[in-house]
Parts: sequence; C-alpha cells; structure tokens
Amino acid sequence: MAVSLRKLCLLIYTDLVETLLLYCNNTFLNYEEIIMQTHINLADIRSFVLIAQLGNFTKAAEQLGVSRSHVSRQITNLEQQIGVTLLQRTTRTLNLTEAGKVLYKQCETALHNIDQAVMAVVDDVEDLRGDIRINCVGGYLGEDVVADIVAQFLIQHPQVSINLDFSSHRVDLIADEFDIAFRMGKLDDSNFIARKLIDVEMGTYASPNYLETYGYPSHPKDLEKHVCLTGSVTRWAFENTNTKQSTEHQIRGQLRCKSGRVMIKAALAGNGIIRVPALYCQQELQTGKLKEVFTNWSIPSVEFSLLYHHDRHQPKRIRAFVDFTTQYFRKLQSKDK
Repeated sequence: MAVSLRKLCLLIYTDLVETLLLYCNNTFLNYEEIIMQTHINLADIRSFVLIAQLGNFTKAAEQLGVSRSHVSRQITNLEQQIGVTLLQRTTRTLNLTEAGKVLYKQCETALHNIDQAVMAVVDDVEDLRGDIRINCVGGYLGEDVVADIVAQFLIQHPQVSINLDFSSHRVDLIADEFDIAFRMGKLDDSNFIARKLIDVEMGTYASPNYLETYGYPSHPKDLEKHVCLTGSVTRWAFENTNTKQSTEHQIRGQLRCKSGRVMIKAALAGNGIIRVPALYCQQELQTGKLKEVFTNWSIPSVEFSLLYHHDRHQPKRIRAFVDFTTQYFRKLQSKDK
C-alpha cells in the first residue's frame, strides 16, 4: 500500500503541475517561471476552487473549518505565486477574473480526479469503508424504501458511514458534494449516470365516505366540482384507457402540501380527492379505506431513478451501494408480480 500511495502522490503532483502549466500557457506566463513555482500549496488550490463554487469567502471558510482571514491569505498567496489576479473582490460581490475562470475550470477537474483516485486507493480490497453522501426525495420512497436499503447496506458493511439527506430542493451533486441522488421524474443531469429503478404508478384516490357524499367524477374535468388536495403538481394529466385520449386540468387544492403522508391522512378523513403514488397507500387500497376515483382514466407513471457521478475512479463503496440498490428494487418488483 505504501508504494501505491507514493505513486499516487506523484500522479497528484504531476496532474496539478500540468494543470498549472496549461493555465499559464493560456495566460501567457513564462514557462520557466512556472517551473520555479511548483511548490504551490495544494490546499490553496482547493480553497480557490471552493470559493469559486460557493461564491463566498465566509461559506468556504466554514466548510473548510478555518477562519475567513485564513482563506483570504491563501488566495492572496496563490495570486502572488502565479502572478495574476484570480478574483475581483468588492464589499458586496465576488467574481472570477478571466484568468480565474480558466484556472477554476482546469483545477476543479484535476482535484475531482485526485479525490476519486485517493478514495479508490483507500477502499480496502476485502472490506468497504468510507463515507457515502446521499440526497433523496422524502415520503414513502425515501423514508421507508431508501431508508431500508441504507439500513441493510450498513449491516453488511459496518465500516461504511452514510449521510442521508432529505432536502426538499433539488441539489447539485458536485456543488453540494453528494455521491448519489434518488430522483423522481424527468432527469436533466446529462453529466451523470442515471439508473432507472422503477416506474412509480400514480393514482387518484378518495375515501368511501367522501365518494358517497359527493359522488364519483366520470371525467377529469369534473374534478373542478370536487374538493381536491394537491402536492407540488397542480396540473393533473390523464389518459383514457380505452381511447388513449389525453387531457390535462389545472387543479385548485383546498389543501396544498408536499407530504404524501399528510395528503393520505386528509383523504382518509374525507377531506377530498388526492393524486399520489400507489406505493404510498397500498395498505389503505387493499383494506378499502381508499378507493380509485376513475375506472377509465389513468395517470402516466413517473420514473424513480438513482443518479451518480460518471467517474472511472469510482470508489468501491459507491459501486457496491449502486449495485445493492438496483438488486433491492429488482426483488421489490418481483414480489409485486
């Protein structure tokens, strides 16, 4: 392992120097001058990249666990060694100079490759170890299914630690430093690898008490006359199962909530009609506590996918978790058949 680490350190050094050489060629610095500057501190480069990502000295200092003045000195030192201004600072704004943009782009890629290479070396041949940072949707899929996957994975790999985040906003895997993200719906992150896990079947449901009181709508347009409970999606799309005719309707919800569990409880209480994944209320559907509102109108299913970095130095623990998750959902689907 010691030999491998020495080789790795050499690769890191070479990669960083090549990046700086390329940068200096782009900014017309003297080649011999950069050779004299190969003592540039890697920590200064890391701080510069983080500041460029966060756009703020204070946030970068907090993430690094150092003072704001420390990172400020690092940037000043880096600028002095390279001989160009990297950041334009005012009391309110912080912007990269053209030279800073070039250096940031090259060093961000180089540092990411270095980090991935280090993690690949650290991964033990037999046992998985290290941290995995995961962002996930909440609700049943996140708090029940994914939480169960994490629990089972940790039992098998006790030297792995997992940070499971249920942020309501869509995170940036690189900027927010996540290894894996679980997402519902259409994916627009073409720079990452996506694995579709399941098609989430959607349904329109209400309690028997509500339907006895207000009746069944025969067409989606009839929902305008009913009390509906909505989440983040307020334009409901339907397709006729016989004619394949499609229709969309803007829904005004008496209750608006992004929690599927809350909407199900409200529907059970007879508050109105909901549209949620069938997975969220399987037991209520099986026991008849909730009823499908439409017989001839269906809702397009929604993809539930796993997203992770496209990297040749992918740590073993990340590959193992991805494979474990994929297998888990295969078993889940086979049980439903």
